[in-house]
Amino acid sequence: MDMGKNFDHGEAERRIYEWWERSGFFRADPEKPGEPFVIVIPPPNVTGNLHMGHALDETLQDILIRYHRMRGDNTLWLPGTDHAGIATQNVVETALAAEGLTRQALGRAGFIERVWQWKEKYGSNIVRQLRRLGASCDFSRERFTMDEGLSRAVREVFVSLHEEGLIYRALHLINWCPRCLTALADLEVEHEERRGALYYLGYRFADGEGALTVATTRPETIFGDMAVAVHPEDERYRGHIGRRVLVPLINRPVPVIGDAYVDREFGTGVLKVTPAHDPNDFKLGQAHGLEAVRAIEEDGRLSPIAGRYAGQDRFEARRAMLPDLEAQGLLTRTEALNHAVGVCYRCRTVVEPSLSRQWFVRTASLAAEAARAVRDGRTAFVPKTWEKTYFAWLDNIRDWCISRQLWWGHQIPAWHCAECGGLTVTREDPAACAHCRSGRIERDPDVLDTWFSSALWPFSTLGWPDKTRDLARYYPTSVLVTGFDIIFFWVARMMMMGLHFQRRPPFGTVIIHALVKDAEGRKMSKSKGNVKDPLEIIDRYGADAFRFTLCALAGQGRDIRLSDERIAGYGRFVNKLWNASRLVLTNAGRARLGEAGPAGPADSLPDRWLASRLNRLTAQVRRHLDEFAYDHLAESLYHFVWDEFCDWYLELVKPVLHGPDEAAAEAARGRMLAALSVILRLLHPVMPFVTEELWSKIPGAAGPLMLAPFPAADEAGLDAEAEAGIGFLMDVTRAVRSVRADFRVPPASLLTPVILAGDQALTRVLAEYSPLVLKLTGSAAFEAAGPGQVKPREASLTAFPWGEVWVPLAGHIDMAEEARRLEKEAAGLARDLEAARAKLANPEYLGKAPEDIVEDMRRREADLAARRGAVERSLALLKGML
Repeated sequence: MDMGKNFDHGEAERRIYEWWERSGFFRADPEKPGEPFVIVIPPPNVTGNLHMGHALDETLQDILIRYHRMRGDNTLWLPGTDHAGIATQNVVETALAAEGLTRQALGRAGFIERVWQWKEKYGSNIVRQLRRLGASCDFSRERFTMDEGLSRAVREVFVSLHEEGLIYRALHLINWCPRCLTALADLEVEHEERRGALYYLGYRFADGEGALTVATTRPETIFGDMAVAVHPEDERYRGHIGRRVLVPLINRPVPVIGDAYVDREFGTGVLKVTPAHDPNDFKLGQAHGLEAVRAIEEDGRLSPIAGRYAGQDRFEARRAMLPDLEAQGLLTRTEALNHAVGVCYRCRTVVEPSLSRQWFVRTASLAAEAARAVRDGRTAFVPKTWEKTYFAWLDNIRDWCISRQLWWGHQIPAWHCAECGGLTVTREDPAACAHCRSGRIERDPDVLDTWFSSALWPFSTLGWPDKTRDLARYYPTSVLVTGFDIIFFWVARMMMMGLHFQRRPPFGTVIIHALVKDAEGRKMSKSKGNVKDPLEIIDRYGADAFRFTLCALAGQGRDIRLSDERIAGYGRFVNKLWNASRLVLTNAGRARLGEAGPAGPADSLPDRWLASRLNRLTAQVRRHLDEFAYDHLAESLYHFVWDEFCDWYLELVKPVLHGPDEAAAEAARGRMLAALSVILRLLHPVMPFVTEELWSKIPGAAGPLMLAPFPAADEAGLDAEAEAGIGFLMDVTRAVRSVRADFRVPPASLLTPVILAGDQALTRVLAEYSPLVLKLTGSAAFEAAGPGQVKPREASLTAFPWGEVWVPLAGHIDMAEEARRLEKEAAGLARDLEAARAKLANPEYLGKAPEDIVEDMRRREADLAARRGAVERSLALLKGML
């Protein structure tokens, strides 16, 4: 058989994927039998390109999809993209600016037409890139959150919730981005620690007698001050309640009010109340009947109420105001301050709390049901610890601001009447006002928050609001795989909407994966220059090596530290599998794969052992996949293929293949093929390309591997005696190799004799296979210890449940010199360990060092402790020989 020494992933991946997709292997059919297993892909932004988060997400999903497809389940993996309102509008506006155009110049209809043109040209990039990863999505069902069907679902949900009184429009203090010129939900505001200042301003009493000092971080908002507040029990100030003070620079008289909300310990204990620019002040204003006056406009510039500062940017105005305040004796002092500042999650502009009329969803009842579904076990989080985060948000939820002042998105289906001021909310565009029948109606210009349509994704993509066959067959979905950063944005909202409109949770299990970081544990970012491009990794190492790496590192609750060395290591594993398969296939002779797999008589010890170990591996792999233990899955597969199948079974079977007994050789060829077929099927969900290519070369293998049945474990196939026998050979080999490494025995030095003390039945196994074990251990001879024989003084001892291995060292090393080397190494490790522990015991280090650096130090401490223990054990053993 013509097989090169290395798997050519670049050529094979494209050819194999095109064949899979062209043949329709990914397509789901609701009419086919089988338990449904369904995943809807978390829709990436239409503006995006494949990044590490996507690669991890899609790899973990594809592993499950391929496993369940091979199990015979009716499997659907539904792909799609999100219209990404703010992000997409920003991208297209930037493109227009390069042409000297603005969206305002095009008008709303013209701008939206340009966005659609941009989407058609660039919007499918990420979906094409998913194919490079091997994602076996049903692309015939690809959806987009702005396509016709999903738009109808969005409108139905909006109108239904409005009819139920769960959507309303009201004047509220909301988060406003002066750059994007839109409202933001609380979750779309991120907080950054920034250096600022606390300014102490004098508010003089209107009667000219004295003043109150207020500490504020935002002096530019004083023009919207409508009161100052003190705690009613604060002895310093309660006598001033009811008096009036003058707002600095504009001398507007405002009242001094008393309210228990005021923190007596912060600043001076006097609070300026600016209802239009602070959420807490807004509540105070409502409680005390204060007017809300905007000091800062939507574009971040001061309003006319600011007098001569009107029209200035809010931060420019602050700089201009400070010398004026100081000149009037109203700025008494300034203190440096580090504080959390809210910024827009998209453009990082400082968000402005602003009074605005917006649309909201009443979330209390929706959130309560979403929380209940997890508490009663209808939906489970993996790891379970993330349920606390989920509950913390839902149990303290505020109404959701869903309107955005954008043009790209689902325009709100509400019409305002110019005659009666009434509001018409309908499923179809109205011709007249529903209240007065006037034709003078105008549609609300706002669009819905992107997350509103995304919240409907698990059922809108299946055809709802129509009662489709897909919806009946594939809802609820089985599993959601996503990152922890969108538990609030997306997971909780899908739970709310799915339960409300389908009466069932949208998924049974939510798998939350960690972040992909660099090798040092740092978050990837362009500014750090540590961002890795998944497509470049696939070009260099192949999709299989990349996928296996992500699987191996995806431990539950643990961040992923990605390094080129690790990916390259799994690239070597791909080639190890390729060359092991090449050995099997080039020695296959007339053997053909039988339908029964590896069953049948396995007379020799290695054959019995392999059959038993494959059964055990199959049970482990199924358990790890069913429990979403991706890292354990990769570990089990890697260990078996490399350490057991390649390093042991193929070595044990070579003498049979090349021996004089042709019948035995032919039987061995059949068993090798059967074993390889099981291994390829077990590996396929993680490494689909190389396994599919190898499967196509197995004589007698029928159809594509991706549709072949997944192996099932058979307890009757377990053979404890055979596992103990080959396990004994492995123990002896590991023991001798470990001694050679620990004491630096030269490779050319043949150890003799290695003595085995223990179970005589097992030591007889060694007689048959001693040529291989002698070769693997660099030994000249093995001997069995006689009755009452004592270990030689200058020999090491390694104990096992079945007995002991004594490895002679006399004549192979300079024991005194080796003892001195080990003492020096132990002392160095002890010093390093002491330094690491001192750092970890230092509260200042723990408080100031970044979390990833501290975690590195903890790992270093554990590694140093383990190495010191090993060296000290070797040293103690050596000293016992001197």
